[in-house]
Amino acid sequence: MRVLFSSTAGAGHFGPMAPFVRSCLRTGHDVLVTGPDALASTAEATGAAFRRVDDPPADAVAAAYEILATLPHDEANAFMCGEIFGRLRPRAALPRLAETIADWGPDVVVRESAEFAAAVAAELHDVPHARIAIGLGVMEERFLRYAAESVDGLRRASGLPPDPDATRLHESPYLTLFPAGLEDPTVPDPPRTRRFRDAAWASPGERAGRPFVYATFGSVTGALSDAVPVYPEALAAVAGLDADVLLTVGHGLDPATLGEPPPNVRVERWVDQNTVLGHAAAVMCHGGGGSTLGALAAGAPLVVAPLFAEDQHLNARRVAEAGAGVHTTPDAASLRAALDTVLTTPAYRTRARQLAGELARVPTTDEAFR
Repeated sequence: MRVLFSSTAGAGHFGPMAPFVRSCLRTGHDVLVTGPDALASTAEATGAAFRRVDDPPADAVAAAYEILATLPHDEANAFMCGEIFGRLRPRAALPRLAETIADWGPDVVVRESAEFAAAVAAELHDVPHARIAIGLGVMEERFLRYAAESVDGLRRASGLPPDPDATRLHESPYLTLFPAGLEDPTVPDPPRTRRFRDAAWASPGERAGRPFVYATFGSVTGALSDAVPVYPEALAAVAGLDADVLLTVGHGLDPATLGEPPPNVRVERWVDQNTVLGHAAAVMCHGGGGSTLGALAAGAPLVVAPLFAEDQHLNARRVAEAGAGVHTTPDAASLRAALDTVLTTPAYRTRARQLAGELARVPTTDEAFR
């Protein structure tokens, strides 16, 4: 089978898609990934072939971000989904994406939640399409609601039937790595939901002796000047903690700029988190999907301090509501208090292990395209 995956460039967007890409390659499918130039190296690292689509004009994106900076949180999220992901990016991507589908001839097109051009291009060529969640179901519902009008405009301009409420998108197959136990119980699952797990995730391991805490704020935070202050706050939070701590800062920040870490802390740019999560007594993170799901698969309770993206805030809230961790703010005092609570309250570990068991019972991504 020929499977075309389409993503925007962010690590949080392609990250949930990558296990499905690797699974398709591993199980013998022909795979092609499409996306903007900035995605090329990340996509090719999976072993898949890559073809680029166009980015929107830089001045249009800059103007949109200027507006975005003036809006309160909820309005900013709606604007980001509707204007940037719903209008600017898909309008730019659609021509090359439609050409690629016509030329390569996929049997199915798979997009991530925020990449809408693929759905339009697939329908133009009568190819079935599916979507991979980049967040919880409540996040997916918001994406569709905020982007519906813009995507419908692109559909109409392309000669497709109107879909003002994004019904066609809502009814497409929905593949997610998020466990049902983490979902918001007030938000119904999309009608064709299928849950999977990444076979590479660490399983719960034995935790003997001195506790180990894994701290990470994602792969891109170190390159964001507004978010970099979280690292000295995190170091102050774990200084003197009765635990060994590993803090990763990503490739965008030199660990040396943080100075000498406390004696109980090791700072690295990056590690494969699946090699350490099985031994973690707790995970301190920003609520990104990769960090959150990796921790829960390993049965590690979480301290979650969201930094910028909406999905981080939603994940943090649901981790706390599900009883698998503490939702806090990214300052040293709050992080330390949350860590002390999680490390000394067994109920958090018990609930995290229950969610790990739930994830262990769903099929791996190798089964998604059998």
